[in-house]
Formats: sequence, structure tokens, C-alpha cells
Amino acid sequence: MDDSLARQLSGLVDQISTIIVGKRPQIEDCVACLLAAGHLLIEDVPGVGKTTLAHALAVSLGLKFSRVQFTADLMPSDLVGVSVFERSREAFVFHPGPVFAQVLLADEINRAGPKTQSALLEAMEEHQVSVDSETRPLPTPFFVIATQNPSDQLGTYPLPESQLDRFLLRITLGYPDRAAERALLAGEDRRELTARLQPLMSPASLLAAQRAVQAVSASPALLDYLQALIAATRSGRWFVQGLSPRAGIALLRVARARALMARRDYVAPDDVQAIIAQAIAHRLQSVAGAGRGSVEQVRAMVEATPIP
Repeated sequence: MDDSLARQLSGLVDQISTIIVGKRPQIEDCVACLLAAGHLLIEDVPGVGKTTLAHALAVSLGLKFSRVQFTADLMPSDLVGVSVFERSREAFVFHPGPVFAQVLLADEINRAGPKTQSALLEAMEEHQVSVDSETRPLPTPFFVIATQNPSDQLGTYPLPESQLDRFLLRITLGYPDRAAERALLAGEDRRELTARLQPLMSPASLLAAQRAVQAVSASPALLDYLQALIAATRSGRWFVQGLSPRAGIALLRVARARALMARRDYVAPDDVQAIIAQAIAHRLQSVAGAGRGSVEQVRAMVEATPIP
């Protein structure tokens, strides 16, 4: 692995850790997700730093950032843009919406209705939007970082399975420990600190890092282990339905990103185990009545699956 890339990635995690205190493992997961060219879902109660984390990621990566507050009355045109007739030109002119950014923060995504969710789904999957029968490409790279409130809170809609499947990782931040919370109470406002951050990578260097992820090797034995885990999800013992082939490919991609961050050019079982709960729990429905996204059920399955 290129030492300069390793230093960049380490510095990236270090810088964001000065904003989101005491959450380094979650920050590493976020960086791995973006290195694997995936979309990120952050689910937690309000006020624990979800939006701040997304903004710090975008600034540190030198990417154009846009934020949309999702509400029940948010329309697709509010997201993708609209064509307006301009008398001076005697023609309709397209005014792009906030989705035309390199990092789109979809804040409280589960408060929007189905039509808006459908418009976002096309952007996430195809990296394009359709407006007035015309397809318009989105910038490169393009990431969606979505925040979600717990489904038992008022005014929330459960995300459809098809959209949950488009998120490479789902993470939670949780409350800070006592030392981290003291640092937050005694320190500066996080928004002011975020505004002073300097980009540590450029879009071009990020794309180069994504190509380096693709070059990380996975041995036949590692693929055997990955297939054993996928087969376990489909056995009916743990989950109602198992992982799709797309989900298996996504899991391998983010495991490659974790290996790259660990300065290795090959994937180890530890890389898969470190990321599997965040990569698959939101895609699966537990047979034990624990609902969708049971991290504990995923971990129990991993413990019961031997490494070949």
C-alpha cells in the first residue's frame, strides 16, 4: 500500500475524531464506506452528532456538500430540481436541486413520503436523476449520507427494503462516554470547529483510493468464508430471508476498504467480522422476533460460523 495514502486515511480519521469525540470506530466505518463507494445510513436519537459527522466527512474530503431536511411535505422537485420558464430566454431552464452535490446529507430521511424516497432511490442507485423526461447525471463522486430517527418516534415512516438495501452500511453513534461528553461540554461549538476544518483529500485522490480498494485481493479461502456467512443468512435459522448476491458483493467491497485502511493488500477474516454487522443487519429480518436490523443476531450467526 502507498504510504502517502495510508497517511492520508489515518489523518482523515484523526481530524474527524477531533469533531466527533470518542467515536473513532464509527468514524473508521464511515471512511471505509466512502472508500468502498457506498452510501451511509446513520441511525440514532436526535442530538448525538449525526449531522455534524456527515458535514465533517464532506469537508475533510474536499467535496461539495449539500443538506436537505426531509419532511412529510418534501416533494421530489425540492430534491432534484425543477424547470422554470424564463421569459428572457423564451424557454424552460432547469434549476438543479440540492441532489447535485458530491455529498448529499439526507437529514431525517424517514420523515419523507414514498414519492420523494423514490426520487432519492434513483439517485443512489443510478447516480442520475430524471426530470421532464430527461436524464441528468450527478457529480462524481456522489455519496448519500442519510440520518434516521428511531422508527418509534412520531412522524417517521419505515424505509422500504429496496432503499435500505442501497445503503452499504448502517451505523449508530450512541451517547458519548463520560470523558468524551466532558470534552464536548468544555470545548468549542462543534459547528465552529467544523467550519475551520481543512480538506485532507481531493476528489481525485479519493477516486484513486477507491481504485486502490478494488485492487485489494481476496483469497479463495476468504471467499469460502464469505460464502459460508452468506449461506448462513439463507439457512432459515437466523433470518427470514437471506442476503442477496448484491449484498454479498457489497460486504466484500467494504471488507476490502477495511483492509486498505489497515495497510494490507489482502482481505483477512477479521476485516469481514469487523464490518459485517454494520453491512448486513439493516438488510435482514430476524426469525427470533428481534425485528429488522438485529446486530446481536448477526453477531451470534458469525460466532456460530467457523472460519474454513
